[in-house]
Amino acid sequence: MTEASASELDERVLGRRWTVRLDAAGRGSAAVRVSCSRPSCAEQRLPSAAAGRAAAVAHLKAHLRAAPGPRAQAYCACRAESCHTHVRPDDRQMRTEPWRCGGAVVLAVVTDREGRWWQALECCSRCAAATPGAKTVTITPAATGPTADAPATADRPSTAPAGDPQFSDRASSVAGPREVPAPRPAPARHRRPYGKIAQRVIPYDLRPVVLRDELAELGSLFRAYQQRPEPDLALLADLHTRKARAFATWADVTGDTRLRMDAQRAEQAAAAARLQHQQRTGRSTDSDGPAVTRLLTAPTQWEHARAVLAHVADHTPLPGPEARLLVLMLTLRTAHTGTGNLVGQDLTTLGLTDPEHLVEQLTDCGWLSIPGTVGDLLASRPENPSPVTVPSLMPDGDSPGPFTFGKKMRPKLSGWAQKIVSDKKLRKAKATAGTRLLALMLATQTGSDGQLGPCGQGVGLDSLASWCPVGPGEPQHMVDQLIAANWLAEAVVTDTHLTGRLTERVLPLTCPLP
Repeated sequence: MTEASASELDERVLGRRWTVRLDAAGRGSAAVRVSCSRPSCAEQRLPSAAAGRAAAVAHLKAHLRAAPGPRAQAYCACRAESCHTHVRPDDRQMRTEPWRCGGAVVLAVVTDREGRWWQALECCSRCAAATPGAKTVTITPAATGPTADAPATADRPSTAPAGDPQFSDRASSVAGPREVPAPRPAPARHRRPYGKIAQRVIPYDLRPVVLRDELAELGSLFRAYQQRPEPDLALLADLHTRKARAFATWADVTGDTRLRMDAQRAEQAAAAARLQHQQRTGRSTDSDGPAVTRLLTAPTQWEHARAVLAHVADHTPLPGPEARLLVLMLTLRTAHTGTGNLVGQDLTTLGLTDPEHLVEQLTDCGWLSIPGTVGDLLASRPENPSPVTVPSLMPDGDSPGPFTFGKKMRPKLSGWAQKIVSDKKLRKAKATAGTRLLALMLATQTGSDGQLGPCGQGVGLDSLASWCPVGPGEPQHMVDQLIAANWLAEAVVTDTHLTGRLTERVLPLTCPLP
């Protein structure tokens, strides 16, 4: 390794070098600090990296403006550091070559690619040209004659024959301008792609430009959507629709069938997002009305609710609407394991004529089992609930029971049913058990807009009779009670169907039909 000797550095002034650095001010903060290697420069603290870079560049420019130009007799600062900026450490042979350093002394600036430091140094023109990314700021002015203070030694002649090489570490008094080699250009960088969407690179030369820009914007919007804290299905449907159109156009331009298949999949994703949005809110993606936040949010939950109602309709051990309502609430309390807790208020708020007699009938027929008396059950309070057991709902060996939902779903279904049957306006209107059963059924037999029946065609009276075991004249009375409780609107009872819609106040309790 070739190093500068002590005698050379004593005879010639070492080239100047100063560095401006940008570092983090501390952990957990975006603040940065700007420091300079010059002892007289104070450290600066800036609130962001962008502000810090601007301050560092301005600080370095101030030094360059204030500093005198490069000195012709200065020893190359790069050579003093063994030219490590442009010679690899393992290339020892190149370090010993005399031609690697020479030419006029210049003032050059070297910048870190990541923008973490900036360095100005006084070096020879060959080192400046060989250093990747270095920029020459100032060149030594042309000499007009021998330098007065140039050292004259025996081994350093004052003149040099024409054609001999000139080196920056050797003094020379040859008059005339010095040619400075052109700086080596920074390494060529490959042009980056214009953008990405759906793991596909958007070519920079894709035409038309409108299509290229649309694809790039969609890629950015999809990435931004993934960072949202909450989903927006209407926005997602719109993005998929735009993606389908853009990919279809891209396929037409390039003739790539895979792009056309991606466009079809985007159309399907847009349709699915619209359906989910409509099911969750009761509004289409184009609707300007307020969204509906349902108590049960997913289609699987709605199907579980309908499954429980169908099971209760087929397995109620006692006749009459009051017995069916009580069996339904007990089933929802014990659906997962066949066991659950109950308090007296759960029974008294159902509007039953004689809840004690109904519980006794269920225990006598073996459908319900309680550890104490019916009076103890009715007197129990939330701080001391009574355990109840429904043997027919208990898992039997490998059989999980009549329901497929888990233990987290059971309280959601139970709370949904309790909210309907204990509706404040239904209790104020003193709605009968049959009316509350009808309210439960209609909540599961509506569209997303609240219209009764599939596609708003209404609910058949046969279905009503199978769910609400009442007399022939009772359906009209129950419908009137629901209208009075602001549950139903535009209701019409014909010989075969009940048509109408649920009011907006009860839409959050509905389970829309598929």
